[in-house]
Amino acid sequence: MKLIRFGKLGAEKPGVQLNDGTRVDISAFNQDFDEKFFATDGIERLQNWLKNNIESCPKVTATERLGAPLCRPSKIVCIGLNYAKHAEEAGMEIPKEPILFFKATSAIVGPNDDVVIPKGSKKTDWEVELGVVIGKKASYVSKEEAMNHVAGYVLHNDYSERAFQIERAGQWVKGKSADTFAPLGPFIATTDEIADPHNLNLWLSLNGEQLQNSNTSDFVFDIPTSIAYISQFMTLLPGDIISTGTPFGVGLGFDPPRYLKPGDVVELGIEGLGKSRQVARAYQE
Repeated sequence: MKLIRFGKLGAEKPGVQLNDGTRVDISAFNQDFDEKFFATDGIERLQNWLKNNIESCPKVTATERLGAPLCRPSKIVCIGLNYAKHAEEAGMEIPKEPILFFKATSAIVGPNDDVVIPKGSKKTDWEVELGVVIGKKASYVSKEEAMNHVAGYVLHNDYSERAFQIERAGQWVKGKSADTFAPLGPFIATTDEIADPHNLNLWLSLNGEQLQNSNTSDFVFDIPTSIAYISQFMTLLPGDIISTGTPFGVGLGFDPPRYLKPGDVVELGIEGLGKSRQVARAYQE
């Protein structure tokens, strides 16, 4: 099943994208895709509800704006340098343990919303990433149990302001959390939709030029390892997102580096998880 949310910013409604690409409004289900939904077997309940109600669900037009496919989660936990070739291009050693940092949930927007280059930014960068959506509370879980806590997967562009992230004092979160820096979607694919999350092609292009092209098989730390590791330090709640890192081809890795400027068009996708598109624009007071 593919979960979507659609409508004006801040007033999105829940929906489902069918196998033929048709989108339907499931507002009559009376629950949005939030922590409570995932925590109370919402995916199974929705599947059962659709068996009897799919024909009465209004169609969603193709021109309708898509929002992020879940309500604001409690946290986005990101893993840095999780692709071997990306660590190499960054001039860093492959980590011995997952590198963790947070991204503010206020950065979340829809998959095709504009990305706003922050005030004072000169080094806004792109990062196509596989997001893992937690479906069941995870605390001190084992690697063997970890995948039982996954609800699905989502496309994420982990935008980063490299000067804020690297050149300013403190932690990476400052370079990761500007408004619009977390476009999610177009949909969440439930686990039954993705046969092997460790063998997915992912790519990103800038103004039509492909800059990132890799596969999740290049993970340093796979998904069960990452979930088990994170859950030793914090409780993962239903709806939380783990962003699993980006492959080589980010702007920081070029010589000289390449960063976004107003008018640039970023397009990205992951096999089985659709595509998204953001147009860069300058911050305005």
